[in-house]
Amino acid sequence: MVQYTLAQSPEVILTVSGKDSAKAREKAMDQLMELMDDGKLPTDLADGFSPKQFIEVKDPGAIAAGDEDSLNQAVQILSSLATLKLKVQESRTEALQVREQLDILFSDDFVSEEEVIQLKDGFKVLKTYAQANLRYREARAQAEEARIVLDQALQSPPEPKTHKGKG
Repeated sequence: MVQYTLAQSPEVILTVSGKDSAKAREKAMDQLMELMDDGKLPTDLADGFSPKQFIEVKDPGAIAAGDEDSLNQAVQILSSLATLKLKVQESRTEALQVREQLDILFSDDFVSEEEVIQLKDGFKVLKTYAQANLRYREARAQAEEARIVLDQALQSPPEPKTHKGKG
């Protein structure tokens, strides 16, 4: 059995038989469509949704039992996401400036050797930004699951009820 959830609605759990696979995700997609058709899905998926966007729920009981390894891994994934986000933000402005300069290669205007050399130096900036941005987007998808794990671990237990007696 494998369970999936949605980043938009972590409370929705879809259970299908088998292991995580394209076929299992398609079965979960069918369940999701049924929920949507029945009006039982609390999330609007107006932008669309694909089976690849499902987040696999890995042994939710392990977190309830205090599985420190899962919790540590979740925190590590979120920490990596934060680092990647900073890296992307730092290189974005410079990369966009280089990207604007690329247009000179596609014009019929004269280009000096100095401009070409400057542009070639900028290719490294573009490559670094593009790679960091791809890694960030992949890490963000993983971090959605880590956030769910962390949220589950942070849920406080219900407060004990006290009996107020006369006396």
